[in-house]
Amino acid sequence: MKIQDVETFVLKIAGDEAYLGPLRDGSEIGPEYTVRAPWRSLYSSRFETMLVKITADDGTAGWGEALAPVAPEVPAAIVNRLLTPVLTGMDATRPRPAWAQLRDLMRERGHLGGHQADALAAVDIALWDLAGKLTGRRVADLAGGAFRERLPVYVSGLPRSTDAERAALAADWVQRGARSIKLHLGHGIDADLATFDAVAAAAPSLRIAVDAHWVYTVPEAVQLADELADRGAWFLEAPLAPEDVVGHAELVARARIPIAVGEAMRHRYEFSQWIGSRALRIAQPDVARTGITEALIVAELAGAAHVPVAPHHSTGMAVAWAAGVHLSAAIEHFEAFEYQPTSADVGARILRQPLELTPAEFTLPDGPGLGIDVDEEAVRRYAEEYALT
Repeated sequence: MKIQDVETFVLKIAGDEAYLGPLRDGSEIGPEYTVRAPWRSLYSSRFETMLVKITADDGTAGWGEALAPVAPEVPAAIVNRLLTPVLTGMDATRPRPAWAQLRDLMRERGHLGGHQADALAAVDIALWDLAGKLTGRRVADLAGGAFRERLPVYVSGLPRSTDAERAALAADWVQRGARSIKLHLGHGIDADLATFDAVAAAAPSLRIAVDAHWVYTVPEAVQLADELADRGAWFLEAPLAPEDVVGHAELVARARIPIAVGEAMRHRYEFSQWIGSRALRIAQPDVARTGITEALIVAELAGAAHVPVAPHHSTGMAVAWAAGVHLSAAIEHFEAFEYQPTSADVGARILRQPLELTPAEFTLPDGPGLGIDVDEEAVRRYAEEYALT
């Protein structure tokens, strides 16, 4: 069975509220991209993504998605211009050899990361989905088998402007069954601890993690980690600049709670350096940035060093969600999967059947490939709406 066609779709969908809610002062993101100070990265008021559809010569199609929270047209152009000519005519049932060949197209030019890697990730996910559909097997089973059918998850983010509102939302999540939550902070040590304390008081049963969004120095992060350890926090994510391997290693050696890192990385060579340097205690690959092939290798590298894996998931829609769930099921040393409620709600708009979600656990889809039924008409409608703007 050969690959006959590759098609990309750029989607920019408005949700009921922006990812992670309004800005810290209560104002809205937009009209285009905005930096969420004190964080450094650009954010969109819409949910943006790039989907790939790869079709075999018998008409069977696999779907993939890149984590592209801004400018998804960039990885789409890479797929269209660089990857599609090589993909066309390939064996549709061999995702790993295809990945190796596609990876090497720009490897010596420094393009193992960035938008090139995002484009590769989307294609890789689509190839696994296609191979599963052609063989009648789930992606987790193609990867060697599922260690679990139900995955523990944590609710990511309390998109409100005040600690009182965040605390109330946390209590509401507990009523709906949540057991764990991650706070998106990085607003200064005192402010972060005040938010943590408010949420912990309102929802004492919750296991609470903190994402610091790369804003602290090593001494600040050590202080924050100590304070969080005294409060029984679960883990501290992304505390320092994302390229500071040495600083993270120093922090890991001094911190009394696990330090989690990984969303900024895209391949085994980066993760190998961080794991070998003991610069993280929880690895967080995002399958929509690594692809399934590379994420499975990262998970094995982490497992060999006794580092648990908690796959990252943020603005990705239903295809990235399903790929992350299959990855999580196939990982031996698995910690938890990230549940982004607003992303899940918006992402489900491109499916014919709803996702099976609870705030405490996800169930591994049972159908072949990724096990989801993409509504191609909806995808094309959203892509056309973006093209007309």
